[in-house]
Amino acid sequence: MVKIRLTRTGAKKAPSYRVVVADSRYPRDGRFIDIIGTYNPMVTPAEVKLDADKAKDWLSKGAQPTETVKSLFKKNGILA
Repeated sequence: MVKIRLTRTGAKKAPSYRVVVADSRYPRDGRFIDIIGTYNPMVTPAEVKLDADKAKDWLSKGAQPTETVKSLFKKNGILA
């Protein structure tokens, strides 16, 4: 199953994340199919950059977002 999820980047104690499309069998920070955006929770307010066109395209192809990614999509108007 193809998932839209977060992969961790950044330094120790200072996480930032990439929003990626990956097969659910791949490790969290392993192989991925496509990068959709970034998420930095360490700044106030949290910085989210998403490519809405890519996200909608992958959702239409059947990719399932995780709960965290789903909430990011809702805040950015990608999901209703």
